[in-house]
Amino acid sequence: MNDLIIYHYPPELMSLLIDTIPLLQKSKIDVVTFFRGAGVSELLLTDIRQQLTRDSSTINKYEITRRVLKNINEGADKTIKARREILKRVVEFENFDSCWPDDRLKAKGLVASIRELINVKDTFTKINNELDRTRVERIRLQKEKDDKLNNYRQESECLKNDFFALFSLNDPYKRGKTLETVINRLFQHYNILIREAFVVVSQEGEGIIEQIDGVISIDGMLYLVEIKWWKDPVGRPEVSEHLVRLFTRDGVGGIFISASDYTKAAVTTCKEVLAQRTITLCTLHEVVNILQEGGNLLEFLRKKLEIARIEKNPYGNPLGI
Repeated sequence: MNDLIIYHYPPELMSLLIDTIPLLQKSKIDVVTFFRGAGVSELLLTDIRQQLTRDSSTINKYEITRRVLKNINEGADKTIKARREILKRVVEFENFDSCWPDDRLKAKGLVASIRELINVKDTFTKINNELDRTRVERIRLQKEKDDKLNNYRQESECLKNDFFALFSLNDPYKRGKTLETVINRLFQHYNILIREAFVVVSQEGEGIIEQIDGVISIDGMLYLVEIKWWKDPVGRPEVSEHLVRLFTRDGVGGIFISASDYTKAAVTTCKEVLAQRTITLCTLHEVVNILQEGGNLLEFLRKKLEIARIEKNPYGNPLGI
């Protein structure tokens, strides 16, 4: 039953109850007994009992009902139990034989009206509750979206600052290792599956035989990532070393990221192997440009790889980048 109706009878329900309860009871004392049985405090009924004792003609069943309902309707939490029970007894009333014969049909009609009103109120309440839940859920989802966007922007700004900070590092080794870390964070920022830098150690005791700067997955294909921060352009020996890593693994592509440019020989070497393995050459400048313009690194790499495969150009420059 609608808790809002129980907590406070609305005017239309109040009027119906005042019209109905007197018809369900044959005498004035029966009305008082009805309320007492529904849990109305004897304290609220004392004045009415005394008035009936002094002169019962000064008050009728309707006035008794009006006074009692007014008092319990203003009782808030203290009389909520009585309000609930009164309403329950009225809507569940079935034996109209206890009414005066002339009142039975009218009583049945009024009880039916109360039932209908409560059902309508319950329906509206359920609809409103559902609307409230939907509104709250929409607000929650929007807040999550806004928070996620704010976090994304803050992380982008942090990555941008970390990239710029690399240019102030004078130690080449420290700068190179820091670049690996920042690049890995960048891949994670764009939700690109990643395995960070690792080494391959010889089982024959020869020590480290390979240094892999990272592994990413794009559209279900794995790519070994090589990162260089050199002053001079990356040449054929460096890209060849990376190509060897690709050809010693089944179905693996390659991505090379350099702070400097690439020599023509390096580009040609990569172009010659495109029929067998996909490799693309990127510059750190391109990556920084994506951060500055608010672009998408994943889409950028997809376009680079597409140009490499379709146009046989490992050093292609996607439009708008």
